[in-house]
Amino acid sequence: MVHPAISSINLTTALGSLATIARQRPMFMSEVVQAYETLHANLPPTLAKSQVSSVRKNLKLHLVAVLKHPCSLEFQGQICTLLLDLGMPQSEITRSTPALREQRKRPRHEQYTEGKKVKIEPTLIEDDEDKEEPAPLTTPKPAAVPAAQSAIDLTAEFLHPLLNPENVANLVLISMVYLPDVMPASFQATYTPVESAGTDSQIKHLARLMATQMTAAGIGPAREDDAGKEEGNEDSGAKDLLIKRKVPAMMVGQAISVVGGYTEKAPTSEVPTAVKRLPEPILPTAQTKMTGASGRKKVFRLSDVVQPLSDTQIETLTSSAVKRILHSEKAIAQSGMSHVRVKLLSRLVTQFEGMMKEDVLEFILDDIRTRSDLAFSLLYQEYNTYLSQLPSGLLDSYDHCLFTLLSGLQEKPEQRDGLFTKLVLEAPIITESALDVIRRYCEDESRVYLGMTTLKELIVKRPSRQFQYLHVLLDLSSHEKEKVRTTALAFLKRMYEKDHLRDYIEKFALNYMQLLVHPNPPSLLFGADKDTEVAAPWTEETVRQCLFLYLSLLPLNHRLVHELASVYTEAIADIKRSVLRAIEQPIRGMGMNSPELLLLVDNCPKGAETLVTRCLHILTDKVPPSPELVERVRDLYHKRVPDVRFLIPVINGLEKNEVIQALPKLIKLNPIVVKEVFNRLLGTQHSEGSSSVSPLTPGDLLIALHNIDSTKCDMKSIIKGHEGENLSHTVYSV
Repeated sequence: MVHPAISSINLTTALGSLATIARQRPMFMSEVVQAYETLHANLPPTLAKSQVSSVRKNLKLHLVAVLKHPCSLEFQGQICTLLLDLGMPQSEITRSTPALREQRKRPRHEQYTEGKKVKIEPTLIEDDEDKEEPAPLTTPKPAAVPAAQSAIDLTAEFLHPLLNPENVANLVLISMVYLPDVMPASFQATYTPVESAGTDSQIKHLARLMATQMTAAGIGPAREDDAGKEEGNEDSGAKDLLIKRKVPAMMVGQAISVVGGYTEKAPTSEVPTAVKRLPEPILPTAQTKMTGASGRKKVFRLSDVVQPLSDTQIETLTSSAVKRILHSEKAIAQSGMSHVRVKLLSRLVTQFEGMMKEDVLEFILDDIRTRSDLAFSLLYQEYNTYLSQLPSGLLDSYDHCLFTLLSGLQEKPEQRDGLFTKLVLEAPIITESALDVIRRYCEDESRVYLGMTTLKELIVKRPSRQFQYLHVLLDLSSHEKEKVRTTALAFLKRMYEKDHLRDYIEKFALNYMQLLVHPNPPSLLFGADKDTEVAAPWTEETVRQCLFLYLSLLPLNHRLVHELASVYTEAIADIKRSVLRAIEQPIRGMGMNSPELLLLVDNCPKGAETLVTRCLHILTDKVPPSPELVERVRDLYHKRVPDVRFLIPVINGLEKNEVIQALPKLIKLNPIVVKEVFNRLLGTQHSEGSSSVSPLTPGDLLIALHNIDSTKCDMKSIIKGHEGENLSHTVYSV
C-alpha cells in the first residue's frame, strides 16, 4: 500500500528498490509485479502533474528492467499489459522480452523455481494492500500470507468471466454518478488510452486490478469464505453495504481505478445513497493536512511510522542476517556473485563484535581451503578498520582474527597447498601473537621446514620488521630438538651470506657465546624472559647451546675465532673442557691455511694456550702441518710460550736438531703423550697416507734416546721413553 503523503523522491526510491529485489531475488518477483500493479492503479493523490509523470516514467523503466530478467517468463503477460498502459509501444516491449531458456538449463531452472514458490508467499500482503486500511494488512503473520495470495487470484478468476460488454457497460453507467465535477489532476496525469481494449489480456489485467482493490478492501469471493469461517455466513446485502461504505473513501485521488473496482456489484437501487455522499471524494488533501495553524502538508517521514528496535532485537536480526548470508554459499556460487557475498560478510562482521565474528571464523576454518577468499577479505577489512581509526586505533580485533586463523591452520593435520604460508605472507601486518603461532609451527618437527621457509620469506619480504622475524629464527638455532635446531642453523648459514643481515646474526651468536663467562647458566637458556642466573651448574648441553650458532658461522667467518679465545680465557674449567670437545668440526672446516687461525697462533692470548694446542692437534691429526703453521708454532715456542707441548702437533715439520733438542722435555710428559710423539715421528699418525717425511729415522730416534744426557732428564723418564719406543719396534725395524 502506498502512503497518501509519500513524496515523489521516496516513491521513486521504493520503485528502484523493488526492481533490485526482483532482479537479485527472483523468488520475490511475483510480489514485486503485484506491487507495481497496485501502484499503477493507486498513485498518491498528493503528487503534482509533473511528479506523476516522473513516477510513471520511472515505473516504466523499472518494469522494462524486470521484464529483461530471465525469471520474468511467467509474469510477462502482466508486465507487458502494464507497459502498454504506461504508453510503451508494442515493438519496444517485444525487443525487451527475453527469449526462452535453452532446454539444457531446465533442471537448474526447475530447482530455482521451486525455491521461489516456497518463498513467494511471505510478503505479498504488504505489497497488495490499499491505502485505506494499512493496519491489518501490514501485520507480518505467516499464517495469513497464503490466504492473501489466493484471495487475489480467486477474485481475479471470479471477475474475469463477468467482465463481458453488458456488465462493463452497466458498471460504467452506474459509476458515472460518482464522478467528481472537476477531473482530478492524478487522473489526468495517469490516463493513457487503452489500445487493446476488449482483448483477453486486457480483460485479465482489468480483473486483476479490480481483484487487488477488492482484496485490499476486504471484499470478494475469497474474503467471503474467510469471513464465513470466522464470523459466520452473512447475507449479500451486508456485503453490498460494505462496498457502498468503502466507495467514498476510495474515490480520493484515484478516479478511474476506483470506478471500475469498487462498484461492480453495487445494485442500481443504492446509487442515490452514494450520490448523497459525493462531497467526500472532492477533498483529496484532507488526510494530508496538519491540524495546526499553519495548515502545511504533513511530510512523510519513515521515522514517524517505524518503531525503534530494542538492542536484543537488533542483535538477533543482525545475527540471523549474517548467518543466512554465511550459509548461502552454494546458492550464491551458482549465481556468480560469490565476490559480493564475501565483501558483504567481511564488512558486516567487522562492524560487530562478539559471537558473530567467532561464528564466521569457525565457519571459515571448517573448510579453509574453499573459504580462503573469505578469510583474506575479513583480515583485510579488519586491518582497513584499524587504519581508518588511526592514530587512536587498536590492532586487537585484527590480531584476534589473524591469530585465530593461524591457530586453526596449525591444528590442521596436513597442509599440502601452503595456506599457512600464504596467509602469513599476505597478511598486512604480523602481530606478536601471530609470530608466536609461527614459532610454534616451526617447532613442530613434522612441519619444521615449511615453517622456517615461511619465516625466511617473512625476513626477506618484510624489511621494515625483518630483524624481529630474524630473532625468532635465531632463537630456534639453540632449540633442544635437534631437527629444529639443525634446520634453523641451515637457514641462518644461508642468510649470513646477505650483507644486511650478517652483522645482526654475528652479534647474536657472539652475545650467546658471551654467556659462557657467567659462573652459572642464565635463565635465558631455560626459556625465561629475563636474563638472570640460575642455581643450576653448567652442563655439556647448556655449553653447546651457547655455541651452536657461533660454531656454525666459524667456518664462514674465520675472524670469529679470536672471540672464542677471549671467552675461553675467562671461562671456568668445566666450560673450557666442553669447548675443547665442541670445536673439532668447525676448526677442521677452517683448515690450517686460514690466515686468522695463523694469526691466533701468532698472538695466542694468555690462558688460551690449551685452546690453541687443541686447534693445532685437530688440524694436524690426519694431515702433516704446513710450513706456515710450523713457522708460527716455532716462533711461539721460542719467543713467547716455551711449552714443548706446542711442538707436538708440528713435530714432523721441525728440523732434526730441533726434535733432538726437544726429546728430553718430551719424554717427561704423560706416557700417552709420549706415545703420540713417537707415532708422529715414525709416520703412523696420519691415516690418510701423507707423503710427509719424518725428520728422524727410526734409527736416529733410537740413537737420540740413548744419547740423552741424564743430567737433563732423569733415568726414569728415559726408561719410559724406551718403553714407548719398544711399542713401535715393529715399525722402525722394517
